[in-house]
Parts: sequence; C-alpha cells; structure tokens
Amino acid sequence: MLLSMTGYGRVAHAFGEKTINVELRSLNSKFTDIRLKIPQNYKEKESDLRRILAERVERGKIDFSLDITSHQGDDGYALNEGLFRRYYLELSKLSKELSIPNGDMLQALLRLPNVVSSAAETIDESEWKAVLQAINEAIASFDKFRQAEGSAMETDMRLRVSNIMQSLSELNPHEEERVVRLRQRLHQNLEEYLGKEKVDENRFEQEILFYLEKIDITEEKVRLEQHCKYFIEEMDKKYAAKGRKLSFITQEMGREINTMGAKAYSSEIQRLVVCMKDELEKIKEQVANSV
Repeated sequence: MLLSMTGYGRVAHAFGEKTINVELRSLNSKFTDIRLKIPQNYKEKESDLRRILAERVERGKIDFSLDITSHQGDDGYALNEGLFRRYYLELSKLSKELSIPNGDMLQALLRLPNVVSSAAETIDESEWKAVLQAINEAIASFDKFRQAEGSAMETDMRLRVSNIMQSLSELNPHEEERVVRLRQRLHQNLEEYLGKEKVDENRFEQEILFYLEKIDITEEKVRLEQHCKYFIEEMDKKYAAKGRKLSFITQEMGREINTMGAKAYSSEIQRLVVCMKDELEKIKEQVANSV
C-alpha cells in the first residue's frame, strides 16, 4: 500500500447548538510541517492537536482548520476598546498632520490585528470530546483520499519499472553487435594506419579484450535488475510510509542507468538508456509525492 502526500478531508459535526467544522489538507514536503487555524480559546489545546496530527497524518505540509459556529448566532467576540481608541487617536492625529482624508476609518480599524477577537471561553469537556471525534472522522476521510491517490500512483510506478526491465532485456543483442562492429572498426583503422602486414594479431586481441572489459555493462545490468526487483518488493510491503526508501532506491537505479549510458558506444544502447531515464524520472515524480 502506498499513500499519496497530497490529501484532503473535511467534516461538519453537530454538537448541541453548535457545528464543529474540521478541514485537513496536505501538500508535498520533505518533513512534517503543521499549520493550525483554530479558535482563540483552543490555543491551550494546540500542543495536543499537533501531537495528534503528527502521529496520524505522517509526512507532508499539513494545513488544519477548526471552526466552531453557533446556530443561535451568539458566537463570542470581544472588542478591545482600549486598543481601538489608541488606534483611532493615533490615526486621526496623522490624518490631520498629513492632510489625509479619514475615509471609512471605522472599517479600517476593525480589520487591524487584535481589535476584534474571540471572547475567551473555557472549553467544555464534552465539546472537546466532540472536537476529537470530528478530527478522527476528518483524518479517516483524509486517509481515504490519500489511499485512492496512492493506489493510482502505485499502478503507474509498477508500469514504469516494468518498462525499465523491458528495455534492460533488449540490451543483449545490441551488446553483441557492438562488440563485432567495434572489433571491425579498430582492425580496419590499424590496417589503414600501419598496413595489414604490420598488425600483430595477438597483441590486437589482447587490446580488444582490455577495451571490451572497460565498456562491459554486465554488472550494471545485474545491479539495475536487482534494484528494480527491490523497488517492487518495497511497494508490496504493507507499511505505508515508504516514500523515502523508494527515493533512495531510485537514486541507485539512476546511477546504474547513467553508467550504462557512459559505456554505451552504441546508438541503439544509448536509445534504450534514454528510454530508461525517461521512465525513471516519471517514477521519481511519483515517489516525491508519496508519504
């Protein structure tokens, strides 16, 4: 099972004369980054909320919103009169000194920080339990979203790995052709440069073997095949947070593919290497979006 790092969950939970609205969304991030938007009187619960989200939501840039509204329209709000007066006096003074029209100063003052805030209220224990229930429901919805996206990502990555394995299997005939062409070209160059009668065939064969060892890609093919199988094995495992491990495996796959490209000396092998690189980049994009 693979989880997408992108997710969304929203729940509206009835509690007496109030409605508890919980919204949870996440985007890609290398680390767990939690941002909370909660009522003023829930600040005392911030550490509990962060702990719950860190334990349940895993990795990602997490935006959490909690809003509690009253059906009777009696949500508690307070006007900070002292701060309002100070803002008004200072702005009026500046307005006169700089000859700036007052305009709609009332609306401007009400939008300033801390002029209007939620009235401080103690949190009822039964309300907190209802909030926790709403959070659990939102996380469950959030997880379903992540699982659905993760399933689609997993299907795509399995196809990409299969394509890399297919390209890998197509290398063998081109390797054999490459050896024949390389031998013919080097022999022809020597004959043209030294003359056919001066070519030492025994020494030529030794040099050919040495050269072929340097451009041999057998080890790279074996290791790439092992990495591909390991990648599939990790995806088959039941734990969810496997994005980092899959990312490390793709790095190793990339090293082997790049080395094969450097040793190619064949347009056909190079073409297959480019195909494998293309598939690997698409896998990396999906891995970067997994938990």
